[in-house]
Amino acid sequence: MLELQLPWLELAILIPLLGTLALLFVRDPETAWKRMLVICSLVFLCAVGAWLDFSHLHTFEAHDHWDIVSRLLGPDAIVIDELSAPLIPLAALLYLLTVVSTLRTKVRRFPFAWTLVSESILLATLSCRDPWGVIALLALQTVPPYFELRSRGRSSRIFAFHMGLFMLLLAGGWAMLDAHGPKSEHSIWAIGMLISAILIRSGSVPVHCWMTDLFENASFATSLLYVTPMAGAYAAVRLALPVSPDWALQSIAIVSLITGVYAAGMALVQRETRRFFAYLFLSNSSLVLVGLEVATPIGLTGALCVWLSVGMSLAGFGLTLRSLESRTGRMSLKQYHGLYEHMPSMAAFFLLTGLASIGFPGTVGFVGTELLVEGAVGIYPVVGLLVVLTGALNGIAVVHAYFRLFTGTEHRASISLIARWPERVAVLSLTALIIGGGLWPQPGVASRYHAAKEIIARREVTPPHPPQAIHASAEVTKPHAN
Repeated sequence: MLELQLPWLELAILIPLLGTLALLFVRDPETAWKRMLVICSLVFLCAVGAWLDFSHLHTFEAHDHWDIVSRLLGPDAIVIDELSAPLIPLAALLYLLTVVSTLRTKVRRFPFAWTLVSESILLATLSCRDPWGVIALLALQTVPPYFELRSRGRSSRIFAFHMGLFMLLLAGGWAMLDAHGPKSEHSIWAIGMLISAILIRSGSVPVHCWMTDLFENASFATSLLYVTPMAGAYAAVRLALPVSPDWALQSIAIVSLITGVYAAGMALVQRETRRFFAYLFLSNSSLVLVGLEVATPIGLTGALCVWLSVGMSLAGFGLTLRSLESRTGRMSLKQYHGLYEHMPSMAAFFLLTGLASIGFPGTVGFVGTELLVEGAVGIYPVVGLLVVLTGALNGIAVVHAYFRLFTGTEHRASISLIARWPERVAVLSLTALIIGGGLWPQPGVASRYHAAKEIIARREVTPPHPPQAIHASAEVTKPHAN
């Protein structure tokens, strides 16, 4: 396996951990925010460096340059491949923009140290392919939100129960698979536990209440950074997709479709902005699982493209809602607020990111959504119809929320509500990515297509069916013997 030119991955993982030490004894929130901004910028540069370095190698996978962790824990402990290459800089960018867009009114309550710890864990997760390593890192991801809930004096029972059940099922299911070893059929109990864990982490119906509870009780930044990277989809690709039979993948697709339609309908009737965002994200992210479990090159390519577009667009959508909350407090969708005259740029960005999440033409999500629908229709026509219905309901919900927040009345304020320069930097950065990805989609689609083909190929050669694999290998080698 090829190596990167520099130790980008390990630097990206270590810098946030070392950065927590630089924040431990800082009492001034402004100073802490400035140091946090420098640390997240360095992490983002390392993540982009890893992506560019990997792209120049023209290979499917590569080790880090130092490779210290892999030597200690195994060859798949720190790896970058076609799947994770764009996910790593996207995750670092979301953390950077969240810090950049944090206003002074929120600085004193921003969990700087826990945010850096969660960023390090997330980047380590996206750089890991070892099954037990992925499981351990997914478990560690639950720690920062839990402690924030406790520090805020909010109830953590719902979050702790669902995440505890998720970790128990995930570790138990994989332990059973390990105990069985390569065989013709894995235990239905092991596969069922693995699938159940993924559905819980993804917030699928009926085990989705932890997500709305997290958004209501934790800070918007922590909730946003915990759900937008879609760790459930990553677990599905790394753990479930290679070993699951067709019936298991179909069950995930069915539950995800139900979740998508249900959450889209719930987003239409929400009266609070945080719950509205939670259901909107849940509906769009469930479509990623639908495409992942179709397991065809076109459908899987569409799912991987939607994964990037939804993470990018809804992160921007959430940052816009967070900026509104920092000025007016938590907002209701029961009445009109008329904020357009005070912040027209944020209003335009709200509408842009919301429509991009459903695949509006000219945005980064358009091609991915089209590929997802085409791949699904080619196998299950009803699935394609439900995907389109989900997108239509989400589009109506976004426009409805836009009118409620930015139009309908004249908003009077005693202070200026205009967007500050850090918010404008975040808005312009994501706007360039959303529109640029929509106008020039070829590089991203090509990368996702290569990743989809390799994922499917690895699923086909995985050893859960050794008699068939041996028979196939005998047929392949027979002409050479002649």
